[in-house]
Amino acid sequence: MINLLSTGKSWYKRFQYDEDVDKPGDVRNIMLIVATLIASVTFKAGVTPPGGVWQDDKEGHRAGQAIYACQPTAYYVFLFANTIAFSTSVLVIISLTCRFPFHLEIIIATISMTVTYGSAIFAVTPNESVKFRLIMLAAGVPFIIR
Repeated sequence: MINLLSTGKSWYKRFQYDEDVDKPGDVRNIMLIVATLIASVTFKAGVTPPGGVWQDDKEGHRAGQAIYACQPTAYYVFLFANTIAFSTSVLVIISLTCRFPFHLEIIIATISMTVTYGSAIFAVTPNESVKFRLIMLAAGVPFIIR
């Protein structure tokens, strides 16, 4: 390992995609697993934000609002990054299942999951609609770039 580092060769080259060795179907399946894992984790993080939600209406907060939202900058950085990761993984899932059986059902399921994600974020986010609109715009970034 030290020898690889000292020669300037990349240690991760043996993990990279190799057309001569790797089968495209296997690579697609691995990417689907990874994208599904990312979508699951980011969905869960969005629905149940770090720190949980307030359980009561006291001291300027309301029940069901994210506790983490008390730190607005950090909370919106989290929401922005989490939303981009979620929507990118949804894009990858939809793209890699194109022309598969039940592709229409996969699209319907991912759109429904995205709407659920958005409504959950809306439910736990304080009423600062301008910042919330930016988060929803972030959801479209991967689709716009692609």
